[in-house]
Amino acid sequence: MSETKYFTQEGLQKLKDELEILMLKERPKISQMIAEARDKGDLSENAEYDAAKEAQGMLELKISKLQQLIVNARVIDESKMDITKVLLLSKVKIKNLKNGAEMNYLLVPEKEADLKSGKISVNSPIAKGLLGKSVGDQVEIVVPAGVMTFEIVEVSR
Repeated sequence: MSETKYFTQEGLQKLKDELEILMLKERPKISQMIAEARDKGDLSENAEYDAAKEAQGMLELKISKLQQLIVNARVIDESKMDITKVLLLSKVKIKNLKNGAEMNYLLVPEKEADLKSGKISVNSPIAKGLLGKSVGDQVEIVVPAGVMTFEIVEVSR
């Protein structure tokens, strides 16, 4: 049995779109490649056929995993979440107490993390250290560079 994964509505839609592309565009392409390779004759010595069959197997595995993920996905209902604490989907402004630098992060499910756009995984060391805390709290977080102390400046949705 697979575990439940939580997504935003946007994140779940991206998964569904990816699955649709794989099933409606990639699958027919690989079937065509197999048919063309089969037309070339002896299958026992046909590298193109072997490569196409392997690509088909990999694609079907990816489709199967995506389908399983979507079946077990749950959309997060933000309306029922406490806005005074740092939780999943919280926008958090933190201040590094050592150098005074301020950073803004949005805590998102693991599959939706994108550091370039300020979205960090709820499973990251920083997010784990912030979860459940409120504005004004100081937290010590163990990161690869050592222990860092942050103050939570702002929490919003």
